[in-house]
Amino acid sequence: MLRADLRLEWLVSFLAVVETGSFVAAAEVTHRSQPRISMHVAALERGVGLPLFNRRKRPVELTEAGKALSEHARTILREVEATETAMAAWRDGARGVVTLGSHPSASAAFVPLVLREAARISPDVRVVLVERSTLELDEALAGGEVDLCIRPMTPPPARATVRQHVLWREPLVALHPPDHPLANLPEPLPVAAVAAHPLLSIGRLDAPETGEFESYRLFRECGFELEPVQATNQPQTLVSLVRHGFGVGVTNSLAAQVTDTSDLCVRRLEGAAGRRVAVYWDSTRLLTAAARTLLQQIVQQPRPDGTEDPASE
Repeated sequence: MLRADLRLEWLVSFLAVVETGSFVAAAEVTHRSQPRISMHVAALERGVGLPLFNRRKRPVELTEAGKALSEHARTILREVEATETAMAAWRDGARGVVTLGSHPSASAAFVPLVLREAARISPDVRVVLVERSTLELDEALAGGEVDLCIRPMTPPPARATVRQHVLWREPLVALHPPDHPLANLPEPLPVAAVAAHPLLSIGRLDAPETGEFESYRLFRECGFELEPVQATNQPQTLVSLVRHGFGVGVTNSLAAQVTDTSDLCVRRLEGAAGRRVAVYWDSTRLLTAAARTLLQQIVQQPRPDGTEDPASE
């Protein structure tokens, strides 16, 4: 029989070990010490009366009892969240502070609409916006600096405990002056033709992970390597570099949409590859009622103009 004093934090620690495969990694993602994680799991095992992990395996493996308990543990935590959401209505709705991370183009084209709707529907929820690059958003979510974050799906988050809801898909585009040689080619522009010119991209030249971004993958799929002469995470900076003759810009269409490109050509690139954007949260941390309310508003908010339904791929 389970102990009557079983604590929810034991289940959170237990599932963190299940998700990450180790007690050390579970401590990192939950921001607890490794001894505390071990203590929580040991207390849970005493309460169940059975071992939950085979600790001789690396990564640790669930026993049959552990597999059964993991499903029930997830159900219990989901029910706790649902109960908190239901009770929020009796407290005159959700209230509190939620920290939302976002990458630049989504911050400009999507987040203001979310904030406006949140202020209308949930005036007692205060949203703090943290704008970062994709890779920095990963670090912010892992470190608990943000509760939710909106970021491209490529490269995927490193932590297995991160959950997502896909929001939209958008094409990749090239930016160039009207008198550029690419202006004579029909749209969509062939990657081979674009690759023949100096290129500018989103990201950082000194970050290896930048090579996993969507534009780099598109060029690779077409038999080319995207080797930009300069890179930036700010759409307006990219546009300015193009305007000053440093090269052809390659980016996502939303980044071009939220900047002043009136004196440039914005041309769609060939191929089915594009940017998919999602909202993310860490499953090892229980979302507050305010965070869940904001998450629901993000999911229900219409897609930005010029983007596509990701389900249509």
